Amino acid sequence: MLCVGALQRAEVLFFARQGEVAATRTLLSLFETIPVDAAVVDLASELFRSWHPSHGIDVADALLAATSMITGGKIYTLNSKHFPMPDLLVERAW
Repeated sequence: MLCVGALQRAEVLFFARQGEVAATRTLLSLFETIPVDAAVVDLASELFRSWHPSHGIDVADALLAATSMITGGKIYTLNSKHFPMPDLLVERAW
C-alpha cells in the first residue's frame, strides 16, 4: 500500500503551481492519506526534541518521520540529513 501523511499531502498541494493542481491531485489519489493523530504528534514531538538541536529537523520532518515509523513506511527523499533517526527507513529518491 502506498501512503502519504496528511501534512505531506498538504505541502505538495499548497506548493503546486496552478497548472499542476489537477495532475497533482490525480497522483495523490494513488496514495492512502494517513491522518495526523495524537500518536503521530506525540512521537513527532519526541523526535523533534531529540533531533532538532543536532540536525535541524523541522516540525514537518518530525511529523513525516513519526507517521512513517508508526505505519511501518519508508521515506524517499533527496534530503536524508533531515531524517537521521536510526529506526526510520529512509532511501534516497531518484
